[in-house]
Amino acid sequence: MKPLSSSLLRLLLCITAPLSSVYAASDSSGSKNSLSPCVVRSPTTGLFYDLNAISISPPPAEAEKPRKNAREGSWHARGHDYGANFTINICAPVLEDVKDVVGVDRARWKNVSAYYEKEGKVYSIGQQASDPFFRGRKLVMNYTDGSPCPGDYLGNGSSHTKSTIMSFLCERDSPASQATVSFVGTMDQCTYFFEIRSSAACGATAPIPTNQGLSPAGVFGIIALIAVAAYLVGGCAYQRTVMHQRGWRQCPNYSLWAGIVDFVKDMLVILLSSVGRLFRFKRSPTLGHTRSSPNYGRRGDIDAENRLIDQLDEEWED
Repeated sequence: MKPLSSSLLRLLLCITAPLSSVYAASDSSGSKNSLSPCVVRSPTTGLFYDLNAISISPPPAEAEKPRKNAREGSWHARGHDYGANFTINICAPVLEDVKDVVGVDRARWKNVSAYYEKEGKVYSIGQQASDPFFRGRKLVMNYTDGSPCPGDYLGNGSSHTKSTIMSFLCERDSPASQATVSFVGTMDQCTYFFEIRSSAACGATAPIPTNQGLSPAGVFGIIALIAVAAYLVGGCAYQRTVMHQRGWRQCPNYSLWAGIVDFVKDMLVILLSSVGRLFRFKRSPTLGHTRSSPNYGRRGDIDAENRLIDQLDEEWED
């Protein structure tokens, strides 16, 4: 019996190991590849951060119903001592019609996600991107491939372009679709730092995608089914080969299961007999009360007296 049980245990482990590895692989791949654009998951807390709530989309067409609380322009940030104000959109190009962008091809004007105007010229500080990420506990996102950086700092003919770094901070008191953009500064007029406060940066749980694969309950169910199958097959093989049993007695623990079946049968018989006896008890007192009640005997005596009186009256009249 010991070699048989150990072999069954090894068989069970060999079958369930691939299932657990497949589930782990599907879980890790699903968490990375199944996220929507502008959505990121924190590697430390496991919360999901959806920045689409503060991403401004173009206004709908005239035939479509306008969205509630929809903005008609991108987010704006004051430059203060920089001498120019900034226009930014999150994970999408700006809504403004940007033209004549310095150092940017005409085909890429529609993909500008951040820019500023200074001395009558439009400077791009980054093209559209939708891939936020975590640097430690900080949620950040970069825009790159803007206008060329000033030649005074990097030399003429340099291929460096302006870029933007945005740091998102949690602001629970603000509505989900609102954001406050603040310009932090720039050291070389090539990389610009912004701070964006919004409740969208507070994180939340997300539903499990439908195409993620087996859930933990599904894996446990498969393991349980395999264990039951191993129990039945191994038990039947042992009863047939070692104990030389035939018929239903080949089933493992036949006496136990037979006792359970007999117990269920006995309980059903007791229950049915109790219900039948209850109905008989409810019916018999009514019949007994009708026949043996004092009112029934008294009524019979009254009828006999009436017949006797009628008979005496007839004899008296004769």
